[in-house]
This record gives sequence, structure tokens and C-alpha cells, in this order.
Amino acid sequence: MVEIIPAILEKDFGEIKNKLTFLRGKAKCVQLDFCDGVYEKNQTWPFASGGFEDFDFQKIINEEEGLPYWEDFDFEFDLMVADAVENFDVYMKLGPKRMIFHLGAQKDIPEFEHFLEGLDMYIRDNVEIGLAFKPNDDLAVVSKLSHKVDFLQCMGIDEIGVQGEEFDKKAIENIKFLKKELPGIVISVDGGINFENAEEILDAGADRLIVGSGIWKSGDPIGALQDFQSLL
Repeated sequence: MVEIIPAILEKDFGEIKNKLTFLRGKAKCVQLDFCDGVYEKNQTWPFASGGFEDFDFQKIINEEEGLPYWEDFDFEFDLMVADAVENFDVYMKLGPKRMIFHLGAQKDIPEFEHFLEGLDMYIRDNVEIGLAFKPNDDLAVVSKLSHKVDFLQCMGIDEIGVQGEEFDKKAIENIKFLKKELPGIVISVDGGINFENAEEILDAGADRLIVGSGIWKSGDPIGALQDFQSLL
């Protein structure tokens, strides 16, 4: 089943809560973008406000409270960070339904593959693991690692960690190639998606569209989200 997943990329925890308030009852799954300013230049919460020492972050990982409206959403975390593997257990405490690792953030691919193979069975049964890659990343490596994850996230942009970038048509070729080479693989597409290119991306074989600026910068977020959902 095709999904439209709103993406939230914010520096301030209060703004994350505001956007989740808006999305209640309108979307089941929401992507939270984590940017550390190390793997790529932007910083989002909690890195923009103290990192792991951020007050709200600490309250959640200490199980004093959950993410806002945690009972209403399935959260997927897009980990645009350098420490996703090293601090996997910390991110898990935030309660994700899906966790997305970026190929470009991995310094040692065999070591990353070993990490994926060693994930606890309870985690594999309860959390979907995704692999994100940029338009010009090596698809041979993506294909090899695809057997260790639950889905792929095809980035439509090279400049990640920001919203409003132009979609790279190379991503269309990547989707078609991977759908042919890896029958049954689930592919999310993230970055540069708007109402003008969404149908072409779906026709190429995308299973999920991650939409950020196409919703939040539209001038009418409710109408924009409904327009994307009407494509399904």
C-alpha cells in the first residue's frame, strides 16, 4: 500500500510538537529528521539545542514521557547523523517504528553490514530498518545491503538535511533499476517531492513518498497533504 509520510525537520522541540498537533488524525506515520551538523551541515533537534543533553530529549530517553502524541503516530527516524550505529540504543529509546541509516554516513561498510546482521531479533520483529542513499551512490552497494534491511529510502536530492531542494531525476532511474533488480523491495522516496512530480515518482515504483516542504511551505498545509493523499 502506498503511503504519504509528512517529514518534520525542525531545530526546536516546540515546533515539532506544533506540527504533530497539526497532523493528528491526518497522517498515521510521520518522519522525524535528525541532523547532527557532522554528517551534513544542518542541525535539528536535539543537536541544535544541546544534543543528547537537551532537556526534552533527556526526559524521553529516561522514560519520563514519550514523544508528543506518541500514541497517535508511528514514527520513523531519518538518521542523518554520524553516530547512528554507535548510539543506536539511544535513538531506540525514543520509540521508533522505523529507523533509517544513511549509506554515506557509514565509514566502514563491512562493519555496518555486521551491525545489521547482529541486530536483536526483538528489534527486527518490532522496528523496520531502512537504508537511505543519494542519487549518485553506488547501487551495487545498495543492492548488497538491501538484503539486510526492510526497505530502501531513495533520496531525491544530494543536499540532504534541508527542505525545498530540487528533485534529481536520477532518482527515477534508481527506483526503476532497484525495483527490477530486487523484486518485492519496498522503496521510500525522500527529498524534492512536490505535486508536479509525485505521480511520476509513484509510476516509477515508489511505495512511500516522504514530503516535507511540499506540505509545510505550500501556504495551505492541510490542502497540500490532502492533495498528496488523493494520489493514492
